[in-house]
Amino acid sequence: MAAKRAGSILVGVAALAGAGLAHAGGTASLKGVVENDHHPVAGAQVALSELNRSVVTDQNGTYTLDGVDPGDYNLVVSAEGEAPVQRQVMLRAGQTIEQDVELGGAAKTLQALKVTAQTTPLDLARSIQQDSPNLVNVQPATEIRKLPDVNAAEAVRRVPGISLESDTGEGRFINIRGLDADLNGATFDGVRLPPTNPASPMGGGRAVAFDSIPTGLIGAITVTKTNTPDQDAEALGGAIEITPKQVPPGKDQFLEVELGTGFENLRDTPIKDYQVSGGSRFGPGNAFSFIGTMAYYEDKRGVDDIEGSYADDQANGTPDKVMNDFEQRYYQYHRRRIGYGGELNYQPDDDNRWYVRYFKAGYTESVNRQRLTYNLFGGGTGSVTVDPSNPKGFIDPSVTYDKTLRDERETIATRVASIGGENNFKSFKIDYLLAATYGTYDKPHDYNSTFANPNTYTVAYDNISDPRYPRFNPLNGNPLDPSAYTFSDFQNSTEHDHTQEYTGAFNVTIPTSWFEGSDENIKFGVSARKKDRHVDITRFDGVPPALPITQFTGSKPVTFYDGHYQNGYNLYAQGLRDLYVNNQGLFPEADPLADQQAAAQGASNGKEGVYAVYGQYQFKPVEKLDILAGVRWERTVATYGGNQVLLDPNTGAFAGATPISTGHSYNNFFPTVQLRYEFAESLIGRAVYSKTIARPGFNQVTTSTLIDPSSDAVTQGNPNLKPTTSDNFDLSLEYYLDNGGIASVGVFDKELSNYIINKEETGVTFPNNGLFAGFTGAAKVYTFANINDAHARGIELNYQQKFSTLPGWLAGFGVGANYTYVDSSGEIRPGDHSQLPSTSRNTGNFMMFYDLGGFSANLGAYYVSKDIFGVGSSSATDVWSQPRFSLDLGATYAFDDQWSVFFNAKNLTNTRLKFTEGPAADRPIQREFYGQTYMAGVRFKL
Repeated sequence: MAAKRAGSILVGVAALAGAGLAHAGGTASLKGVVENDHHPVAGAQVALSELNRSVVTDQNGTYTLDGVDPGDYNLVVSAEGEAPVQRQVMLRAGQTIEQDVELGGAAKTLQALKVTAQTTPLDLARSIQQDSPNLVNVQPATEIRKLPDVNAAEAVRRVPGISLESDTGEGRFINIRGLDADLNGATFDGVRLPPTNPASPMGGGRAVAFDSIPTGLIGAITVTKTNTPDQDAEALGGAIEITPKQVPPGKDQFLEVELGTGFENLRDTPIKDYQVSGGSRFGPGNAFSFIGTMAYYEDKRGVDDIEGSYADDQANGTPDKVMNDFEQRYYQYHRRRIGYGGELNYQPDDDNRWYVRYFKAGYTESVNRQRLTYNLFGGGTGSVTVDPSNPKGFIDPSVTYDKTLRDERETIATRVASIGGENNFKSFKIDYLLAATYGTYDKPHDYNSTFANPNTYTVAYDNISDPRYPRFNPLNGNPLDPSAYTFSDFQNSTEHDHTQEYTGAFNVTIPTSWFEGSDENIKFGVSARKKDRHVDITRFDGVPPALPITQFTGSKPVTFYDGHYQNGYNLYAQGLRDLYVNNQGLFPEADPLADQQAAAQGASNGKEGVYAVYGQYQFKPVEKLDILAGVRWERTVATYGGNQVLLDPNTGAFAGATPISTGHSYNNFFPTVQLRYEFAESLIGRAVYSKTIARPGFNQVTTSTLIDPSSDAVTQGNPNLKPTTSDNFDLSLEYYLDNGGIASVGVFDKELSNYIINKEETGVTFPNNGLFAGFTGAAKVYTFANINDAHARGIELNYQQKFSTLPGWLAGFGVGANYTYVDSSGEIRPGDHSQLPSTSRNTGNFMMFYDLGGFSANLGAYYVSKDIFGVGSSSATDVWSQPRFSLDLGATYAFDDQWSVFFNAKNLTNTRLKFTEGPAADRPIQREFYGQTYMAGVRFKL
């Protein structure tokens, strides 16, 4: 029923968020209605043949079979004058399955049924997906917790069409159908999430950093791939909705606790994992309900990383692959992720409900980076020659070294507060929402202390024989000798990014009966989003006292990267921090005007208002065909500001800054037609046209220039950018199997206009003074541009099945697999068409699982092929993210309905994060790894 389906999608997901918490009993129930030509059949016999048990339908055609032992049964329904109907049903402990049967035709299968709160969450998730008028994928919390996914990004990567961007050993940003994270929408409990981490992959700054949201807050995740008019149109690739946990339907109270611990083996560092959720119904008639959730996860992950760049001076006769610099980076992160929140709900009857919600999620992270830099190619063209004793190696006679400690701390937080309700009247329904969201990034300090070695060394190196592990051999002396290093440069920077958004929405749904039956409606509404974002930075570049490095080093030198590299002595962060904080007079500012200029150029602000009106009509013109059609209109009014830097005409020094801003306003219509056809109860076909938008990111359209010496990067905005729009075409065929199984195929085509690309130039050299003081090697320069036309086309395959019909213990086995192929193209440089940045051609998941008798084990594999991470000046200098394959294991054993234990092993393959100059794997510019993570713990529910 089209209208009923559409109206129950969000309710179904909310029920799903609570269903995983429901208490499972020891027996099952089966009930339903027997009809013939949509009229109830009284006196029909409904039997479970294996049990020799039957009941007779009442005058309304209904039947109930309670207290059934769990198992697989043949359900036989017979009535006078009709051929018997036989179907297999699978009943599990605690389930109540509502099986309606139509005589004179095919019986409805399990997946097309109304599923009660005691049904398994995966069955319910598939039912929501099947009944939805648009293309969605639903992942319940019970499926998320089967594998060691600690944040929302890692959880959603298991969904077809998703690829994951990782950083510091965790998933962070999500790409949908090959379109980068800045182009997708994200909501929490129906409220649009703000950006937090400013370092989104394509530099737009709109992407939600999902690593800030712990999985302990999540009741379900829904990925929407075809928007309906009542949804925000800013979802070019798709939209991700995170639904928090709910009080399970049919329960007055619940409590769920998880206590876990473990370690990460690269540095043998500990893990803490604590989660608790609880709720209760109370008041007259249990009209009130409250739920609270808290999740805490702490680790101290180590990262071994090597990075480098190439001289790219072949035009002047320099041999290919001569390096410009090489960095050995030994990281230690300390991250404390926390999420908490709650909802107070008042529902005096079935027709009225009001709620108040508040959630906060984020993390605080401390970074300790010990970096040894080889400053290569210092002599310029002609200085580096091929090693006469090794034709695959080079001799560089002018290499210098420095050692830098980065001691940084940052806090990322997202807050969502909302109040709303819904009311059913006789002839219409209304729902409404007021919400405020806040996304913040705070960096109170970023100390970078550099110790320079004044000596020049002749170094023989080979980065060709095995590009994964370049080998360096100094020919005159020991560049790691600590006595040669002196405190030479000190920098500190702070940053505060703040985004706040206020949302209001009002919707009206009117049931209509212009076609046969009552399964149709008209829905219309209005909404407004007001966003305000600002960025403030400070920079201090000081001249430190010329102290020897030996005053700040540890007791022994460090060997890392699987024993391949010596990194010298680690620097003592607390000692250097105390030296600066307690003796700031020893650090005179090297160039106050340059620091003022950096702060002026880094400051930016933006205001954006999006006002929308929409209307949609959902109806069933003929049996089996559902249609949803409508249009959304959005008006965007925005102002993006920064500073115009004034320079002294005689000295070129900073002379002041004048605030400037650019205004943008435009209107867009977003039509859609979504067709859903039931070839059979379990076989659904879909055909969809929709239109969506992605607005330029604040970082992309700013008038400011951002300079970050700590990462040797310069970002220049482009205030003339236009928004990207897409005409989307989708076809799919979905076959729903028992036990939440599915077999589906879908094709999609996104025709993009004004696609925004990031341009990256590597190997750019800036003078290590003035505004660019602290740039110790080649820098990266980023900017942005529109291209006229682009596309992303592809196919999605998905299959999951539990082999429950196998005999005995074999019935616990099952497999799941999904694969997405994306063919994308755009003119990323004049005359040069290539696949779009962030678009991996091939993405896939494979899972083998076993689930029977309280024991569950899941082995999950994830693969993503290479993609362009940054657009360079030519195809040879594009930055590519190389393929990644990872393998995770999760296992659980339930002693009873309340107590269970779990064991997780993450990243069994010790997957490397690899970036290269150009598409080939033999020109690496970054290669880091993290080791494995092992966890165990106990879960309790009541």
